[in-house]
Amino acid sequence: MSPLSLLGTPARTGAAHRIAALVEDALGTPLPVRLRAWDGSETGPSGAPVVVLRSRRALRRLLWQPGELGLAQAYITGEIDVEGDLAEGLRTVWAAGRERGAHTPRLSLADRARAVGEAVRLGAIGPRPPVPASQARLRGDRHTKARDRAAISHHYDLSNDFYRLLLDDTMAYSCGYWSAEDTDPADAQRAKLELICRKLGLAPGARLLDIGCGWGSLTLYAAEQHKAQVTAVTLAREQAAYVREQVKKRGLEQRVEVVCQDYRDITGSAYDAVATVEMGEHVGDAEYPAFAAALHRMVRPEGRVLVQQMSRGANAPGGGAFIEAYIAPDMHMRPLGDTVGLLEAAGLEVRSTESMREHYVRTVAAWHQTLERRWDEFVALVGDETARVWRLYLVGGALAFEEGRMGVDQILSVRRDRAGASGLDLSEAADWYRNLEQR
Repeated sequence: MSPLSLLGTPARTGAAHRIAALVEDALGTPLPVRLRAWDGSETGPSGAPVVVLRSRRALRRLLWQPGELGLAQAYITGEIDVEGDLAEGLRTVWAAGRERGAHTPRLSLADRARAVGEAVRLGAIGPRPPVPASQARLRGDRHTKARDRAAISHHYDLSNDFYRLLLDDTMAYSCGYWSAEDTDPADAQRAKLELICRKLGLAPGARLLDIGCGWGSLTLYAAEQHKAQVTAVTLAREQAAYVREQVKKRGLEQRVEVVCQDYRDITGSAYDAVATVEMGEHVGDAEYPAFAAALHRMVRPEGRVLVQQMSRGANAPGGGAFIEAYIAPDMHMRPLGDTVGLLEAAGLEVRSTESMREHYVRTVAAWHQTLERRWDEFVALVGDETARVWRLYLVGGALAFEEGRMGVDQILSVRRDRAGASGLDLSEAADWYRNLEQR
């Protein structure tokens, strides 16, 4: 029984009921979740996920910052929580949004005045709550070298200890390739790495440029398993330090060079192969034609370029307000076809595209399971706020891939020689997938 009822106040006058009425007016649809407010009042469909407003500050934050970012900030700070399965809560809310359609009802002046009046009565009016400390604070124009360095550092320099805790022993922070439901996450990553090496046709001594090498999963695998000569490039200092440490530990100094620099400063050329795995999302829309041209310039005639990259619909090219504020500032995604067009415009011939969307659902789910299983360790390492950022990020990301709002693809292209030769054996694609799970 609600505490309000014990005081003789009708439950329907509680904060939850007042807020639900405002939300339903704004959405033009019944509340899809159950709502519990700070005063103990509760309303909404029985059996639905329960959203808990822990304080008036949550409502005040949403008044100052309506929409996705305000909701995310309230969750990160613990002002809003979801009882039970967070993924089910988000899935329910997004499903309601799809049913409502793209057009949100317009609120009249009277509607807005009523909302303000209710906020006053609920005690939610007040100064703007502080922005969570974990939010990115970048300066300057987008995709200058200095700002890109800051954006990359915000995400990837969180700490190597954090990523060691989250990832498997390959330290691959990208979509794996799952051959079965019970595939081990590390095996899925090794299968992905092997598939990339096969598509690139790496042979002993082949010169590979790994742009955005992360913690070196592809670099180390290509050097150890395929005896390639690898130049690994990253803009993140923590990543560069980790890869150098691994190169020395594994005795690969003669095969691997690690460079900490912007891709725009790479001067090498005539590589046999170039790979860029989930780095193109950080390049920017206006800058991508020049990036594609750089890929063409860096590879030799009859050499190959593999781009593994996330995609999104043309009407929502960014990562979304939460992702861009807390995870990957300034990221940009586009439909697969648009990226293919940009690569072709740069002179590369696209020979193969492969969707891996469902593979990313499993990959992100594995990371999320690790986060929850070792939650106390993550909180001890980075604090509760940052741990909640990552919980929201991983749960929301898995759902975005599951529901097709985001995709990820491998795009293989070649630089033809002057006579038009691609250097690609027409029969070799049949061997790309053979015994991947045994690697």
